[in-house]
Amino acid sequence: MMKVSILNSVPKVPVTSKVTGTLFHFCLIFFIFLFSEKIFSQTYDISGTVSDTLGNPLDAVNVILVGEDIGAASNYEGKFIINNIKPGSYQIEFSSLGYQPYSTGIQIENKSVIINAVLHEKPVETEQIIVTAGKHEQNISELPISAEVIPSKDLAERNISNLRYALEYAPGVNMVEDQVSIRGSSGYSRGAGTRVLLALDGIPFYTGDTGEIIWEIIPVTEIERVEIIKGAASSLYGSSAIGGVINVITKNMTNKSFTYFKSYAGAYDKPSYNEWDWSGVYRQFNGLTFSHSNSFGNFGFTLALTRIEDSGYKQSGFFKRYVGYFKGKYKFSSFSDLTFFANTINQRSGNFLYWKDINHAFVPPDADQGQRTMSNRYMFGLIYKNIFTDNFSINIRSSYYKTNWSDETTSHNNSTTNLYRTEIQTNNKISDNLILTSGIEGTASNVNSNIFGKPTANGFGAYSQADFKFNFPLSLSAGFRYDIDKIKTLETFDAVSPKFGLNYKLSDKIILRSSLGTGFRAPSLAEAFTSTTASGIIVRPNPNIKPEHNFTFELGVNYQALPNLNIDAAAFNNEYYDFIEPELLVDFLGVSFGQFDNISRARIQGFELDTKYNIVPDKLNLSLSYTYLWTRDLNTNKALKYRPRHIFYANIDYKISAFEFGSDFRFLSRVEEIDDLSRFITDGKERVAIYTLDLRAGYNFMTFNVPGRLFINVNNVLNYYYVELIGNMSPVRNASLSLELFF
Repeated sequence: MMKVSILNSVPKVPVTSKVTGTLFHFCLIFFIFLFSEKIFSQTYDISGTVSDTLGNPLDAVNVILVGEDIGAASNYEGKFIINNIKPGSYQIEFSSLGYQPYSTGIQIENKSVIINAVLHEKPVETEQIIVTAGKHEQNISELPISAEVIPSKDLAERNISNLRYALEYAPGVNMVEDQVSIRGSSGYSRGAGTRVLLALDGIPFYTGDTGEIIWEIIPVTEIERVEIIKGAASSLYGSSAIGGVINVITKNMTNKSFTYFKSYAGAYDKPSYNEWDWSGVYRQFNGLTFSHSNSFGNFGFTLALTRIEDSGYKQSGFFKRYVGYFKGKYKFSSFSDLTFFANTINQRSGNFLYWKDINHAFVPPDADQGQRTMSNRYMFGLIYKNIFTDNFSINIRSSYYKTNWSDETTSHNNSTTNLYRTEIQTNNKISDNLILTSGIEGTASNVNSNIFGKPTANGFGAYSQADFKFNFPLSLSAGFRYDIDKIKTLETFDAVSPKFGLNYKLSDKIILRSSLGTGFRAPSLAEAFTSTTASGIIVRPNPNIKPEHNFTFELGVNYQALPNLNIDAAAFNNEYYDFIEPELLVDFLGVSFGQFDNISRARIQGFELDTKYNIVPDKLNLSLSYTYLWTRDLNTNKALKYRPRHIFYANIDYKISAFEFGSDFRFLSRVEEIDDLSRFITDGKERVAIYTLDLRAGYNFMTFNVPGRLFINVNNVLNYYYVELIGNMSPVRNASLSLELFF
């Protein structure tokens, strides 16, 4: 009708003009029809941001309107926009690899819509990437050895302020106070030496005097994930990795300003028995963390400061610590960058070694009252990475670790240590199926101490490992490392540590793995030269102590029983030679003294079962793990000290809407053997099996576009009393409330 009206209004003109005019009006009519929808129907936009639960922006997230052929993707700032949407009801969905899909309904009426979506992590266990096993990226399902990964969200949900508490629930791992043991590799040596190497982004992180791990210096809020390698890893990492490796991977800096704030406060319950209630009040603890990340051009950084104060559930069990962390990264190009680390800790604490007696389980002996310990530790590290070609890269890691501590015991022990380390590593992708990892490493340390003397230690190592994939589903890993060490007056010693492993994908559901190799550990300076008296116990040096070696074998299988059910099982055998353990001896005058000595032969055997079941995907998850340990000092035919025979962990998580709930249960059987210190520690033989139950609940305000989370944690809910170490009661029931904010 409109067309007829227009045509009828056109006057008569010559033919040529008529044709031209007709063509003009035809084009006009065509464009009117083409844009009539825009002219007569208003459209709107859908925009917003996508972030993770910590408030970090997520890029490359797919944003689509369900049932419509339209969508967008978020940019590096997490922002997205979908233009020209008609009014109506829609379902919008957000999806990205590694995160749970999120969808919600929207209604567009007379204005544009803004949505700020939060995606929860959804790691794919069989395809999880790990870098610790071969010092390059590998799928965890392709490894020939057992490995475990603790994600950052587990640390936040459990209100972990010290990494050692997170390790208490890792399959195959147990803690004796602050000493970590993987599959029974360690007992307890009062902080002297470790058989598990701790690394921070691949940089070994243990002290130069005692050779121990200082867990408190690790910046928990800046951890991306924790990778755990079980079994001897000396073929790549050298000494102290004889029992395994724990590699802390820190978070990358953001490409925009990001501020994180966390505060928590809590209290310990009073002991159930009046005889134990030494203070008469609820002892309190609290913590505060501030972190800020930003970038300027090619330079990005993260700065974090933490203060933790704990009045202690034991008398003289208090502490106050300040932890500083800085990570800066400068990109010279897309192929080359330099990362700088700085970790510091300043701590003042009481000195509780063991109880007065079982009736005064939270009070130290009278002679130990009022003792204090002061420590200052600093670690500075550099990591230079250069990718020369698609197939060849180099990493240079260098660090300096300074330790200064002293105590106010009768011996007035003190120590100042400088530890220097440099490693040069290359990764060469020879073909699509073969990667060669090689490197050299040097260490040097010096000590000035009244307890260890003034010893020095120097070491050098060279390693090479090949990871090869056949054209059928078989992977092979083979390598070795050569080390030579010199510790002051001890004889120079060297060690060759070979390794061989296989991974075979039997089917889409079953993966078999097997590995064998050797490891070694040089005695720490503390194990060789300690000379002191602590709470009446005399400790003497051992100038004849030798390094220890082991041979390890593992056979494992991973079974994807159901799409949401994964079962992993492993059997292992470790043979130790010149095993170093603390011993209580008697000299020719009849004086008892402690000394680190070599047990000629020891054996640790066992098996491990780990099950992860997503009962309701993305909502209800269950994890169960069981470890059986059979340990023997083959000279005495007794169990090795501080190793429980049975270890069982259970974890359940439930998420509904913005709420999160979880529970952790831990059982360790009563240890068979401990140090015989009954003449020094009253009731020192008292010990029981360990049962602990922890509960937690959280609420994520990000659901309502408020950048924060709230958690309530109750640990040792049953208020069960137990000791991990002689005469040293473990934490009683305690509760805390924590708040996280992101800007």
